[in-house]
Amino acid sequence: SSSVHSPNRLRLLFTSPAQSEGNTIRYQTREEDAPGSVIGNLAKDMSLSLSHSSKTNFRMMKQFNDSFIRVRESDGELAVGERIDRERICRHTLQCLITFDVVNFSKERYRLIHVEVEVKDINDNSPEFPNRESTVEISENAAVGSRIPLDPAVDADVGSNYIQSYRISVNSHFTIDVLLRADGVKYAELVLMKELDRESQSSYTVELVATDGGNPYRSGSTKITIKVTDFNDNSPVFDQNSFSVSLPEDAPVGTVILDLNAVDADEGLNGEVVYGFGKQVSHEIRELFQVDHKSGRLTLRSPVDFEDKSTYELDVQATDLGPNPTPSVCKIIIHVTDVNDNAPEISITPMTSITTGIAYISETADKDSLVALISTLDRDSGVNSQVYCTLYGHDHFKLRQAHEDSYMIVTAAALDRERISEYNLTIMAEDFGSPPLRKITQYTIRLSDENDNAPHFSKAVYEVSVVENNAPGAYITTVEASDADLGNNGKITYRLVDSVIMGSPLNTFVSLNSVSGSIYALRSFNYEIMRQLDVHIQASDGGSPQLQSTAVIRLKIVDQNDNQPSIIEPPLYKGSAEIFLPKDAPAGYLVTQIKATDADEGINAQLSYKITEGGHLGFSINKDTGKMHVSQQLAYDLTDNVKLTVSVSDNGSPALTSTAIIHLSFIEGTLPSLPSLAQNGSEEVFEWDMSIAIIIVLAGSCSLLLLAIVLITTICSRRKKETRERGPVTIWKGNSFTTISARDPHISGKDSGKGDSDFNDSDSDISADVHKKDAAVSTGLWACTSECKVLGHSDRCWSPSATRANASLACGPHLSTFSKTASLPRDSRRENYYPAHIPKTNGLQSVYEKVQHQEFDYILVGPPTPARIQETDEISIPEYTNS
Repeated sequence: SSSVHSPNRLRLLFTSPAQSEGNTIRYQTREEDAPGSVIGNLAKDMSLSLSHSSKTNFRMMKQFNDSFIRVRESDGELAVGERIDRERICRHTLQCLITFDVVNFSKERYRLIHVEVEVKDINDNSPEFPNRESTVEISENAAVGSRIPLDPAVDADVGSNYIQSYRISVNSHFTIDVLLRADGVKYAELVLMKELDRESQSSYTVELVATDGGNPYRSGSTKITIKVTDFNDNSPVFDQNSFSVSLPEDAPVGTVILDLNAVDADEGLNGEVVYGFGKQVSHEIRELFQVDHKSGRLTLRSPVDFEDKSTYELDVQATDLGPNPTPSVCKIIIHVTDVNDNAPEISITPMTSITTGIAYISETADKDSLVALISTLDRDSGVNSQVYCTLYGHDHFKLRQAHEDSYMIVTAAALDRERISEYNLTIMAEDFGSPPLRKITQYTIRLSDENDNAPHFSKAVYEVSVVENNAPGAYITTVEASDADLGNNGKITYRLVDSVIMGSPLNTFVSLNSVSGSIYALRSFNYEIMRQLDVHIQASDGGSPQLQSTAVIRLKIVDQNDNQPSIIEPPLYKGSAEIFLPKDAPAGYLVTQIKATDADEGINAQLSYKITEGGHLGFSINKDTGKMHVSQQLAYDLTDNVKLTVSVSDNGSPALTSTAIIHLSFIEGTLPSLPSLAQNGSEEVFEWDMSIAIIIVLAGSCSLLLLAIVLITTICSRRKKETRERGPVTIWKGNSFTTISARDPHISGKDSGKGDSDFNDSDSDISADVHKKDAAVSTGLWACTSECKVLGHSDRCWSPSATRANASLACGPHLSTFSKTASLPRDSRRENYYPAHIPKTNGLQSVYEKVQHQEFDYILVGPPTPARIQETDEISIPEYTNS
């Protein structure tokens, strides 16, 4: 076939669609154009700006004829995709359209363009007759003007390229008349112009030519032989010469369409009528319809389809059985009516997808974001072809109509993949037929993950106990955070938050596995140095931007009995101490008081005293207070020397013990002391040390000093009598004894009941009432040297880093030794004191206290008392009586 091509793009038509969104743009192209032929350019024709940040500015939505037209994604250039045969895709339609939708992306917004490409017909088909040669018969008796329908030619082209005319070769008796059938087919009828005489000429041969209107035109021809037959007087006559009937396309096979009836006035065989299709009736019609030979009943032979062809025209002949019959023709037009027998078809094109039937969209997509485009098609006509769609499954998505037969799935709310990661939606397309037909399609929308969840710890603070003296490298615990995101967005790594603990970086105390979250100790912990360690841990995910959260691991160091008691009084030299006492001291005489400290806490620091060797020599010791008394009247010589071994044990498991050797030396005279009044436990027992004994010896050799002693003894005796009323207290102040009134509101003579150290006495407790009186206390915190860190924080390397100025007596810490009554009940509030392990000397009397605060623990170091020469008026010696 040949054709003349005009420019590919003939014209552009912009029309506004009925819908509120998008534009419709129409192009024209010729059929049979070569693949790649440019049809138009959407960006240029619609004046659209292109986004240089993306390679994709235009995308063609999936349609049913999407292989014929191709869209260049960069600028929307339309080109022929494959050869377009208009006759194949639009059989009988005068206007042939290829429609599709294109999405334009610009500045993170989308625009839907509806494109219609009209395929213009070219004259590439010639008229053709069904047969190259055919024969018709006409009676010699036929009247002038008689007509014989001829087979029409077929031309697949449309419009002006279709058959425009018929012509017949020159002859003496016949001409043609060109007619148009109801279905648009042009055909010719042979018209008799002159009477026939079979005897003179029994046949005629003519050529019938059909010509179309193309430029250049095309034509086809057939040879027709006309036979002249002998006549029969009467021909059958139909009730009417033409019928027009309607036939539903769903009519079953065998349906009666018409009961034809023709009557012949002749008798016998000349009047017996038979029926049949005319010779020009096509094979297609003969396959679909049949006429009963005898009855003339026209019935349906095969199902018809309105979508295939909606109008049929056929001729039924009635012929008598006489010789030389002249048939009569009845023209029948059958209109096939549409029935809603086609369900809608659905095509879904996702905006982002790598899997058939699944669309992907980011969980952070804005509301009204385009997810997918739905195209519908119904092959019926009229209301039977009108389709509406409904979306079911979840109200996070909704449908929005784009054009008459296309919809958009858009987001209707904010999305969260961690709550709902996948949506299974149901799309129902239903036509308006009666009854309506519907098509239901399942569709899946999956949310792609974004890093919108920070790692989450179940608690802000985790408390973990670690027993002290652990091995370096010991496993402590594992922290775990969760992240609801996927992949790297949910992949958690851990790190220590930098901090300084006691002058050292946190990462010198513990290590953290960044992947597993396991925490290990890098050093051995010492409860006596550190009771608690807060480790701040940050969990970070692998998203971009990265999200973090923190938690605190509170390591509580658990005490072990790893410190043995340390004897601080009397002062020891190489594990021994020498005590002087009268050689004939009575029973109950207080020899000395053993005082010890234990750096542990709780039961690990509960001390008990015992004489392990020499107890049978006339001495006993109170296991709780450490006071050593004479158990029976002594009778030793001045030259005798008694050795006692005293042990101090804590209550730990296993218990730790320290021992000291006490050498007792005897002197003449009497040293002041009080017998132990253990029977009522209410009076105080005076305590003495070696300096008092030296003063007494000096007093015995100096009469002036004896006079002063007598005077002081008399005063003390008077005050002792007031003790029963006022409860005086004799204390060691500096290097001397001083008696003060127990009614002084700032001083209490009560014993805490510990029996081991003054810092457990009530006057030493500044965490209670005395603290509430705003007594100023300068604290000295423990410090650690670099050498100490190398040694692993041994107790022996800790030393006071600061001293404090002398406070008033109201503060209590300056009291070193009390003359005490029998043991009072133990104050349970003082169970967890913080011991300090520092040897005492004669020159430095220090009191160690623990201040219990609501939130923090402090270690207080008492100030040293300056050693200075004793003055006579400071010395006060209480009276010793046996009563």
